[in-house]
Amino acid sequence: MVVTVSGLEGFAGYNKLLSHKSRLAICALLGRHEMLSFSRFKELLEETDGNLGAQLRKLEDAGFIAMRKAFEKRKPITWYSLTALGREKLNGHLQAIRSLIDDD
Repeated sequence: MVVTVSGLEGFAGYNKLLSHKSRLAICALLGRHEMLSFSRFKELLEETDGNLGAQLRKLEDAGFIAMRKAFEKRKPITWYSLTALGREKLNGHLQAIRSLIDDD
């Protein structure tokens, strides 16, 4: 049996927004760390500024992550954290993937 990505939407917890590798990685990293900066994401994910910014914006617009701007030593830093909704959706998505893997 072949399962397509669009066919996965019927699985409880599967979230199409998290099907993109960068968005999933962002949420997974934030699930392990309270906050991460834009520059740290860029370093870890090896993304361009534009692509990373677009992926972060999609997650922010969906309410999965929160953004906070700050200054450290007069340098602007953008911090991101996972929201309660983001944690719920990430856990549901990962559970849906586990159920696919464990299903015989």
